[in-house]
Amino acid sequence: MDHTNHVRLDPSELIPANLEGATVYGADDDKVGTVDHLHGSTAIIDVGGFVGIGAKPVAVPLADLDFMRDDDGDVHAITTWTKDQLKEMPEHLDS
Repeated sequence: MDHTNHVRLDPSELIPANLEGATVYGADDDKVGTVDHLHGSTAIIDVGGFVGIGAKPVAVPLADLDFMRDDDGDVHAITTWTKDQLKEMPEHLDS
């Protein structure tokens, strides 16, 4: 996917209502996960699995994600992390 013309989200738009459910694309532009929810300045991304089943939640700083809207207005993010790197991260457990 070519992200060049996608509009970056303003910092005031980085709220759960806009980010939860956003697809995350990795360094190779493959889908690496989906934002499940936010913890302050950290996004919890579900990685792997199939249709949410068996996915592993991992914590990624929002600073490592570049959120934008595509031509249809859908929010997604890009990161330098690969799917394999995210899978190797410790599982995030909500307390």
